[in-house]
Amino acid sequence: MIRRTIREWERIAYGSGDTEIPETQADRLAAVARTSTFSGRGGEGVLEHGRKGLRARGVVGVIATPDCQLEILPKIEGGGESGVSDAVLRQRLIHMLAVTYDLPIEAGAMTQLGWQRETVLELLIRLFCAKLTDAVRQGMPRHYLEHEDDLPALRGRLDVTRQFSTLAVSPQKLACRFDALSPDIALNQVMRAAVSKLSRLSGAPDNQRALRELSFVYADVADVPPNALRWDRILLDRTNRRWRDLLSLARLFLSDRHQQTSAGTIDGHALLFEMNVLFEAYIERTLSRALAGTGFRVSSQGGHRDCLYEGETGRFRTRPDLIVREGEKIALIIDTKWKRMTPRIDDPKQGVSQADVYQLMAYGRLYDCPNVMLLYPHHGDLPPDPIRRRYSIATKAAYESLIVATQDLAGTQRDHREALRQLVMDCLARESAQEAPDHHGSALFEAI
Repeated sequence: MIRRTIREWERIAYGSGDTEIPETQADRLAAVARTSTFSGRGGEGVLEHGRKGLRARGVVGVIATPDCQLEILPKIEGGGESGVSDAVLRQRLIHMLAVTYDLPIEAGAMTQLGWQRETVLELLIRLFCAKLTDAVRQGMPRHYLEHEDDLPALRGRLDVTRQFSTLAVSPQKLACRFDALSPDIALNQVMRAAVSKLSRLSGAPDNQRALRELSFVYADVADVPPNALRWDRILLDRTNRRWRDLLSLARLFLSDRHQQTSAGTIDGHALLFEMNVLFEAYIERTLSRALAGTGFRVSSQGGHRDCLYEGETGRFRTRPDLIVREGEKIALIIDTKWKRMTPRIDDPKQGVSQADVYQLMAYGRLYDCPNVMLLYPHHGDLPPDPIRRRYSIATKAAYESLIVATQDLAGTQRDHREALRQLVMDCLARESAQEAPDHHGSALFEAI
C-alpha cells in the first residue's frame, strides 16, 4: 500500500521516491477525485492532474484506490508556529470534524490514536472499530419483529388465508405469524453497511482485522445498500442511547450528502471535506456554544433577503454565512473565509478582497446591521496574536463598521470558545461601536 501525504495547494510529483507518487497510481487517484461533488466543471476541483504531478486544492481528506492512499491535510497553524508536523495537522483536522459532526472523540481517545503513522481515514476507522467492538460486547440491540413461516407446529397466530390456499395441499404444515426477537433492525443494518464499506476502504492491517471480526458479528443482519438504509426507523431511547455516537460516525462514512464519494466503475473511494464549508461550520458550532447564556444566538446560511426587486419579484438572494441575533435584532453578520491573510509588510490590505468588502457592506445595508465581520484563520506567518481591526464604513466617524479578524485554530476547544466569545462581545460593545476607527482603517478601502 502506497501512502502519501500533502497539504492543501501543494504539489506532489510523479516518480518512485518517498515524496513522489507513481504516475499510474496518480491517474487512478485523479479519476476518483473527478467523481467527487467538489470536482467542479473541469473535474479538477479536488486535484489538478498535471503533466508533472498532482496538485491539491482547497479540499482535504483521503482519496483511496486499492493500492494507494493520498491524504490531503489543511494548513491549520497557530500564531507564531512554523514547520507544523503532519501528525499535529491530523489531530487538529479531526478535532474540527469532531466538533462539526458531533463525533465521539474524547480526549483520552485522541491521545491513543497513531497520529504519526496513519492517515485521517485510518484514524477515523480505528476509532469507529474500537467503539463498535465495545458496544457489541455490551449487547447488540434487538427488537421484536413480525415473521411468517410454515412450521410443523403452531407458533403465534395462524394465517388462515394462507393455510387454506397456498398450504391446502400440505396439511402437515401450519402457516404461522409470530413475533421474534431479531437483530435485523435499522440500527444494526446501518452498522453492517458501515463495516462493509470500511472493509473496502481500509488498508491498515489492524483495522482490517477488526473489521473482519465485526463482519462475523453482523452476519445475521441484512446487507442493505447505503442509499437504501432507513435512518428514519432508528429510534434511540434510554436502552440504546450508547449507540448515538456510533451513528454519528456511521453517518459520516455512509452519507454522500456532504463529502463522501464512491467512484462507481472506478475502483476507489474518497472521504473529502471542503475547508471553506468545514471552517464555517466549525465556527458556527463553537460560537453557538460560546454565546450560550449571553442572550445572543447564532444561525448559519440564513437571512435569504433579496438584493433587487422587479415589481414583486426578488432577485439575487443573499445567504450570509453567520448571523448573530439578540432577540429578533440582527447584531452582527460574519462571513468566514478559509484564506491565508498576508502580513501587512507584504500587502497593506493583507490579502482582503475588495469583492469581499463590498459583499459585507451590502449585507450591512440589506439586513440593517451596523456591524459586519470578515473572519479568517490565523496562521504562522502572521504576528502571534490574532488580528482584531475595526474599520468605519464610508466615513471616518461612521457608526457602521467592518471588522477584520482571525481565529487561531491551535489550542483547545475551550480556548477557541473563549476567543470567539470575547471577539463577538467586544465587537458588539456599545463603547467599541462608538470609537473612531484606528489609523489602519483607510488602507483597506483604497481602490485596487
